[in-house]
Amino acid sequence: MGTTGAGSARVRVGRSALHTSRLWLGTVNFSGRVTDDDALRLMDHALERGVNCIDTADIYGWRLYKGHTEELVGRWFAQGGGRREETVLATKVGSEMSERVNDGGLSARHIVAACENSLRRLGVDHIDIYQTHHIDRAAPWDEVWQAAEHLVGSGKVGYVGSSNLAGWHIAAAQESAARRNLLGMISHQCLYNLAVRHPELDVLPAAQAYGVGVFAWSPLHGGLLSGVLEKLAAGTAVKSAQGRAQVLLPAVRPLVEAYEDYCRRLGADPAEVGLAWVLSRPGILGAVIGPRTPEQLDSALRAAELTLGEEELRELEAIFPAPAVDGPVP
Repeated sequence: MGTTGAGSARVRVGRSALHTSRLWLGTVNFSGRVTDDDALRLMDHALERGVNCIDTADIYGWRLYKGHTEELVGRWFAQGGGRREETVLATKVGSEMSERVNDGGLSARHIVAACENSLRRLGVDHIDIYQTHHIDRAAPWDEVWQAAEHLVGSGKVGYVGSSNLAGWHIAAAQESAARRNLLGMISHQCLYNLAVRHPELDVLPAAQAYGVGVFAWSPLHGGLLSGVLEKLAAGTAVKSAQGRAQVLLPAVRPLVEAYEDYCRRLGADPAEVGLAWVLSRPGILGAVIGPRTPEQLDSALRAAELTLGEEELRELEAIFPAPAVDGPVP
């Protein structure tokens, strides 16, 4: 293993001329798992360390109320000091915000109204990357682009991104945008890590073909790859003791045991090895991280500077092999 200066590196997002840090600060743990004051300090710490993109969503904060996290980010921007000017702001649309008809999904009506609401909560005049949170099978892509074209044309949105799509959704979206002479999506977020590699079958090839920059979310699968077994044994597991990590752990426990054993032999932190592997993958531009403390953010930055050698990559591939083309897929 070696280190590089990747932690402070900037990447060009997809086919656009926009540049961000390889790591985006995800805010899904704010408003419930991280106190508001700690979240404000964490955003400052991230910006000081060169992480210049904050990724949120209109629904985040649901543990308190939907929209709370955008309001919290808005409070951070309102402190001034160049926080908004130095930050690439990404948020998402598409989740159900209430029980009212049309207050969710990707209808043109909801996209435009939701954008206005996000702008108000965030206290800004534009969103740099406005992302569809998931597919809406009832909304044709032409309708999505109709709304996006209006928002970009009015200066309220800079670029469009997406998350949680299949490869053919990316292709359909980009072909629809091309017919309208639009840039289309510049970024896509997908669940991807050592334990969940199916995006290699379709999402990553489609994104590469259409010039979409891919950022992996949950690169440690909710703590599954951060030393979960050792933490559970020591009684120190927090996030890794719940959620998607605990759902998948029974099925892959032998693999996780082998992984943690290999990291011990390397003398390396499993969390840093897991994130470094994600960042080493072809077609992966960066990762959305969800630290709860400055120390966890610093660990992610160390991982971004870690270069895994060929032997280490082979060992990790042997533990978590690539998905078979004819194997099970979601």
